[in-house]
Amino acid sequence: MATSAPEFATASAIQPGQDIVLRAEGIAKRYGAVVALDGATLAIPAGKVTALVGDNGAGKSTLVKTLSGVVRPDSGTIRIGGKMVQIGDPRVARANGIHTVFQDLALVGSLDIVENVFLGDEVRAKFAGQRLPWLDRAVMARATAEALESLHVTTIADLNQPVEALSGGQRQTVAIARAVRRAARLLILDEPTAALGIKQAAQVLRAVERLREAGTAVLLISHNLREVFAVSDFIAVMFLGQVVGMFETKNVTEERVVSTIVGLERRRETSA
Repeated sequence: MATSAPEFATASAIQPGQDIVLRAEGIAKRYGAVVALDGATLAIPAGKVTALVGDNGAGKSTLVKTLSGVVRPDSGTIRIGGKMVQIGDPRVARANGIHTVFQDLALVGSLDIVENVFLGDEVRAKFAGQRLPWLDRAVMARATAEALESLHVTTIADLNQPVEALSGGQRQTVAIARAVRRAARLLILDEPTAALGIKQAAQVLRAVERLREAGTAVLLISHNLREVFAVSDFIAVMFLGQVVGMFETKNVTEERVVSTIVGLERRRETSA
């Protein structure tokens, strides 16, 4: 059974009237005796970057998989744009504008950039209103170029090159461009800069900023607090399967976030 969140966690940094693209309430998930989510509640503002942080085992991955439709929660509700939805499948999440880029990126190395951006959603050529058995490569290439341009990506000159020839940062931007091309309302990025060099990570973070400028909500999962403070508007902290803190980035210190991550804030609240 989910336990109640500590009182300090219920005071959200999100202002009344803020447009919320996704609201998850009381999400619980158990794997046998292991409690992965213990009544997690999270509101993601539209057009903002919300960072989700917490120690290993705090529940971040399970919550992300739940919002993405990969994992079915045992209980709880999810609302998208105020409407309650059952996200029991990734296709349902995507149909509601929720796109996720996991660490494996789900790219096919041997396929080129255009083919990866349209993977599973290819455009068939038409003649006299009839679909033909081959792809409309020109339409797909144009849409791919527009998606990359919207992210201000300037390091990819040839859309026909295979993804396996790209750098890690370029691959991340291709995966992000796929969601942009599909008009994502919320883009969930799972550790997008993990294992990237400084320049490549900066490229990905610039793409995150472009998404915000375009009005796309971003949920950024990261262990790198320096990057979190650099690009986020809000920081949500998970601890033992719950979201125990929601802070506006400009009004919180790294020390406060770290103390919440390791449970010091919760212990202070309990002993008060």
